[in-house]
Amino acid sequence: MLAAQFMALLDVFIVNVAVPTIGSELHASGAGLQMVVAGYSISYAVLLITGARLGDRLGHRRVHLVGLAGFTAASLACGLAQGTGELIAFRLVQGAGSAVMIPQVLSLIQRNFTGEARARALGAYAAVLATGAAAGQVLGGVLVSADLFGTGWRPVFLVNVPVGLVLLAVGRRVLPRDDARALERSRGLDVPGLVLLAAAVSLFTVPLVLGQEEDWPLWSWFSLGSAAVFFALFCRYESRLARRGGAPLIAPRVLRHPGIGLAVFRLLAVMAVNAGFLFSLTLHIQGGLGYSALRAGLTFAPTAVIFGLVGLTWRNWPASWQRALIPAGFVLTAGSVAGVGAVLHGGGDGGAWLYVAFAGVGAGLALGFSPTLTRALATVRPEDAADASGLLATVTQLGQLIGVAAFGTLFLNRLESLGAPGAYTSADALLTCMYALAATALVGAVSGLVRRRR
Repeated sequence: MLAAQFMALLDVFIVNVAVPTIGSELHASGAGLQMVVAGYSISYAVLLITGARLGDRLGHRRVHLVGLAGFTAASLACGLAQGTGELIAFRLVQGAGSAVMIPQVLSLIQRNFTGEARARALGAYAAVLATGAAAGQVLGGVLVSADLFGTGWRPVFLVNVPVGLVLLAVGRRVLPRDDARALERSRGLDVPGLVLLAAAVSLFTVPLVLGQEEDWPLWSWFSLGSAAVFFALFCRYESRLARRGGAPLIAPRVLRHPGIGLAVFRLLAVMAVNAGFLFSLTLHIQGGLGYSALRAGLTFAPTAVIFGLVGLTWRNWPASWQRALIPAGFVLTAGSVAGVGAVLHGGGDGGAWLYVAFAGVGAGLALGFSPTLTRALATVRPEDAADASGLLATVTQLGQLIGVAAFGTLFLNRLESLGAPGAYTSADALLTCMYALAATALVGAVSGLVRRRR
């Protein structure tokens, strides 16, 4: 399950370093390349909660395998695409496959593990979830630079095919069979709720993805305003449905569960910082410093390694530390991202101090993310697993989109205001962005302190 999770998450970021090669080979426009990158994330975010409910209704094992098969087939189609339009369409299908497959991972963990075993499984899940971003950058750089058999960018998609086929074969043998009695008791799909939520998420994510590329036209602001309206309609409809004894898309008791609200805010903050950090730093490294795809990808390796190690071991640290881990993680993240901006300021490569700061970012993000997710889900009842997994997975994806849109826009606007592009001006824009990321991380730390005083 975690191998499938990791493979799907790689595809959110693996394409970033392949974009220049895709653009030159397919003669794609800037907007076309933006949709190649974003099409996956848009359909993924829109359909995540729907995927969670489908698993609850049709069986988590069955739906996971169907989603995995769709993702693998779409990966093959992406790797063989001959034009930008084809690639965008297949990326949308690939994101839909992920949205069907990924929520079942959390639900299967919730339903098949208990106690300390569940905590360990959730810790491993959390480590995989956020290391996928940095690992995608690294693997993308390696595959593009290798230019296997002269295929250029295509291996970033084709690599999923053999992995997906192996996981399908193994999954059919090892995943637990769905409980027929539980399926009989499962709730309906709540189609009106699905439509309202899909509209709200679509209207929110599309302008976030395309707004910067299109210089934030009027339609993007109208879309964001419409998203708020549709979300309000969704909340009102769901509340009425619950009062009538129906089966809302997200059970109100999940939203009222102790700690879920704070967890949602923290996950939004930590994933926005994670995605904004990776995106703005990639722009600086490849655009400002002129690094190759391989070097740019490998630059993120320390962050990914440290994140994984901390995410897998934090539960074994002294009990007296546990309550302070999350706010300490946000504070460490704030100091480390500011440090990255400081050591790169002036247009240099940062030297050894850069990797110290990278290690701090990896450790801080892990402490802000892994304990938050694990503690939020550890006490959720099995019957609420689908709702909780869909909600938190959607929040995680939206956090990444917000991070790329907000901090990517800040970096690019600052760079444009500085005039002539170059290593020095790019580093100046990066410093501004890193300070904004640090401030966001500090808000994440304060949120926990405020809640504790209450």
